[in-house]
Amino acid sequence: MTAPLHTIAIIGSGLIGRSWAAVFARVGARIQLYDPSQQALADARRWLGEALVAESPLAAAADIGFCSTVAEAVEGATHVQENAPEILTAKRALYRDLDRLVAPGVPICSSTSALLPSALFEGLEGASRFLVAHPTNPPHVIPVVEIVPSPWTSDEAIAAVEVLLSQCGQETVRLLREVSGFLLNRLQAALVNEALRLVEEDVAVPDDLDKVIRSGLGLRWAFIGPFETMDLNARGGFKDYAERLGGVHAALDRVTSSPSPWDGAAPAAVGQARRQVLPAAQIAARQQWRDRQIVALRALKASAERDFLKESQI
Repeated sequence: MTAPLHTIAIIGSGLIGRSWAAVFARVGARIQLYDPSQQALADARRWLGEALVAESPLAAAADIGFCSTVAEAVEGATHVQENAPEILTAKRALYRDLDRLVAPGVPICSSTSALLPSALFEGLEGASRFLVAHPTNPPHVIPVVEIVPSPWTSDEAIAAVEVLLSQCGQETVRLLREVSGFLLNRLQAALVNEALRLVEEDVAVPDDLDKVIRSGLGLRWAFIGPFETMDLNARGGFKDYAERLGGVHAALDRVTSSPSPWDGAAPAAVGQARRQVLPAAQIAARQQWRDRQIVALRALKASAERDFLKESQI
């Protein structure tokens, strides 16, 4: 039997950690999963047993070990993916252990969505191999991963992580420098904050705002991003669009740059409205439905892209 090309240590087996395990299973990697909670490990074992069978025969045959210590999880690892709670002091203590236990030169990635790599990795002896690889939840379904280096991260570590994730079917985007919120959450926050303001100001009910995205912007953005949308919405491309409509967007930016809506009544109103649409007991089933639809949409997008490339070569 051929030995796996990769041995992946996953530290933290919650929603993100177990989803990462499914990602790495696609390339037949040996997966070593650790969590301080035995219940979290048991939940991950049960979830992976179902998810990998649905993923592919290769994923279903993945070699997965459930480890009782960090040292056991990182033994022989060629890549480490950390998914511990977003507590800076706890993560830094874990990184010191990982730096000591993981073989030299092996990349160590954090899945953090809120902490900056300079704060996470400063002062580590092996800081050059540490970086953030922030997934979009859940990563086994949504492929974008944000690669965020610290000032000390080596080009070699970045390249190794990008190659591995590409082999697993993920799409990486590299930040040129660290910034709070990275890219995805910065963009998402701008939209969600404005949606909350519109609820707070009694402009629209929450489900109608969701409808504007799922049946409007989302249909375009599933295939093309906001810059390409505008590039295609003017005869002369983005430059033409900016010259004709840039002032409108500038004016809207001044109007919407008001105090945060998260401190008012809007979050509670949205929460109440969502439970009227979807009872709490149905959230898990809706999550599974969401994942199936995203997988189907990704297949449609891939087919559409192949058709476009074929047509454009004629």
